[in-house]
Amino acid sequence: MAKQGVDNAEMKKIGMIQQKQKEYFALRLRVVGGDLNPDQFRKVAEIAEIYGDGNIHITTRQGIEIHNVYYTKLEKAKDELQTVGIRMGACGPRVRIVVACPGDKTCRWGSIETKGMAARIDEKYFGSETPHKFKFSVTGCPHNCAKASENDIGIMGGILPKWQEEGCIDCNLCVNICPTQAISCENGRYCLDEQKCINCSICTASCPTNSWEIEKKGYIVLIGGTMGKIPRLASRLTGIVENQDDLMRYIDAAFSYYKQHGRKKERFGHMIDRIGLEKTKGDILNEI
Repeated sequence: MAKQGVDNAEMKKIGMIQQKQKEYFALRLRVVGGDLNPDQFRKVAEIAEIYGDGNIHITTRQGIEIHNVYYTKLEKAKDELQTVGIRMGACGPRVRIVVACPGDKTCRWGSIETKGMAARIDEKYFGSETPHKFKFSVTGCPHNCAKASENDIGIMGGILPKWQEEGCIDCNLCVNICPTQAISCENGRYCLDEQKCINCSICTASCPTNSWEIEKKGYIVLIGGTMGKIPRLASRLTGIVENQDDLMRYIDAAFSYYKQHGRKKERFGHMIDRIGLEKTKGDILNEI
């Protein structure tokens, strides 16, 4: 739109997206992990009423968009949102907002703290230029509520359980509820098949006598997930990574590899398929 000096490409970088109605834009807000405080919610409602059409759109990635903002009102709306700490989102070939589930703060299945991790990733990568759009997700466990397997890089909480004979009442509950049949029992002794285990916390969270305990807990890195026209579920890059600094090294290596080898308008997962999963994983892991 060649209107009063408005540069649509530059506007998209900061989350101002031209609608099919050429003089109107949608404001995409930077909502990390889906969290806003009450003052921020009130300000969003106020902006939607004053500058939009009174409606607020909740996006599929826990974000908020205010549609039907006239192009001459964009800067004013942005400035008012910033008074309560709301920054603009992003569009185009760059890193988008990070989504996250509630994690171990409130969820009985959560293995990791998610919101702080999402904020750390957002602070480092948000808005970075990439060959195509790039999405992060942090999910607390293999229940995968934040859909880590559908993102370019997904961080999933995971645990490795260990059976303790003391206290076990041989109720067989763990055998019956394990989603991958990784737990078996023979002569009153319970065993875990680590090849089948998906590192969820169902056994440790459900055992009535706490005979299944957590031996290892941390983060699992998934790479190359995408939906859209050519869907692809993410591939596991790592086992359980036990601390955040090591985790960030894996993320850095995977992100840098995509920036170096991805072609224009090629998603990370499609680049992996072109190069080959095992080669991609080997190259990334060699950089850690």
